[in-house]
Amino acid sequence: MDAAPKIRFRDAQIEMAHGAGGKASRRLVEGLFAPLLFGDRIETLGDAAHISINGTRIAITTDSFVVKPLRFPGGSIGELAVNGTVNDLAVSGARAEALVVTYVLEAGLPTEVLEAEVRAMGTAATDAGVVISGGDTKVVEHGKADGMYISTTGIGRVIPGISISAASVRPGDKVLISGPVGDHGITVLLARGELDLEGEICSDTRSVLPLIEAMARAAGPGIHWMRDPTRGGVATSLNELARDCGLGVWLFEDAVPVRDTVRGACELLGLDPLHIANEGQFLAVLDAEYADRALDALRNTPGGHAATLIGEIREQPSGAVLGATSYGGTRVIDMLVGDPLPRIC
Repeated sequence: MDAAPKIRFRDAQIEMAHGAGGKASRRLVEGLFAPLLFGDRIETLGDAAHISINGTRIAITTDSFVVKPLRFPGGSIGELAVNGTVNDLAVSGARAEALVVTYVLEAGLPTEVLEAEVRAMGTAATDAGVVISGGDTKVVEHGKADGMYISTTGIGRVIPGISISAASVRPGDKVLISGPVGDHGITVLLARGELDLEGEICSDTRSVLPLIEAMARAAGPGIHWMRDPTRGGVATSLNELARDCGLGVWLFEDAVPVRDTVRGACELLGLDPLHIANEGQFLAVLDAEYADRALDALRNTPGGHAATLIGEIREQPSGAVLGATSYGGTRVIDMLVGDPLPRIC
C-alpha cells in the first residue's frame, strides 16, 4: 500500500495572506495542494503546465480574478481576466489559443455592469488574438461575491524556439524587466478611495504576448526563464526563481523602473515597490550573449520602450535575491510576507 502523502501545511485556518502570492501562498500550495493533488508528478510550480496529448504538446493554465473595485483606471475585471490568462501562458513560452470563462455573479448586480465587463472581456480577447470558446455562469446571494468573480482556463500552443525552465538558468545570465513596476497594485489601491492620496496612474494590464514573441524571434535560444510578476511582485517572482535554480539573483535596484507616483505611494504606506503587483509586465532571464538582442527587440516593439536590464545571476548568495545600489549598499530582498494590498487581481 502506498504511503499517505505528507502534508506540511500547519496553519490553523486560511487568511487573506494565503492568497497574496507571497510566503503564505507558497506554504499553502506546496504544503497542502501539491502533495495531495500532484504527488511526485511535479518538481516546480509555474504559471502554466505543459503537457503532451497523443504527441501534441500544449500549455494550459487557470486563474481566478476577485479584484475590488471591478473597474479602475486603465482596466477592469473583464479585461484583467483575459490578459492575466494570456500572460500566464506567454511567460511559459506559449501563445494562447482558447479560453473558457466562468462568471460568479452576485444577485442584485446591475445588468449594465455585467454587460460592460462582458464587452471588456470580448475586446481584450480580440486584441490578444485569443478565442473565448465556452464558459459557465453561477449566481450567489446578494453580498457574497462583491458584484462578480471571474475564473478562466486558457489553452495555448508552444512558441517554437524557446524552452523555459529554472534549471536552464546559469551564472552570468542577465535579468530583464519589460517596463515600470507597481502600476497595477497602486492604481487599484487608489481606486478604492480609502486613502487620502492622489496620483495620475493607470493599471498596466495588457497582453505581453507581442513583446515575448518579438523577443523570441530575436533571442529565442537565449531565453532561459520568464515570469509575470503579479501577486507578490518582482521580489517574490525572483525569490521563487532563486530557490528553484539554487543560484543567487543580484538585483541592481537603481535600474528598476518605478514611476514617481508608485514610489511616492509606497513611501507613504511603508511598502516596497518590488512587492507590488503588475499585470502587464514580465521578467526574463537570458544568456548574456542574447541580452542586448532581446532588449533591442523589445524596445522596437510597441509597448516595450521601457524594457531594461535590472540584474544578473551569480553563484552566491545561493537561493536568495540580493539588492545592490550604485552607492555600494546591499540588502536581502525577501518574498512578500502578509497581504498589504488584498484583492488587487
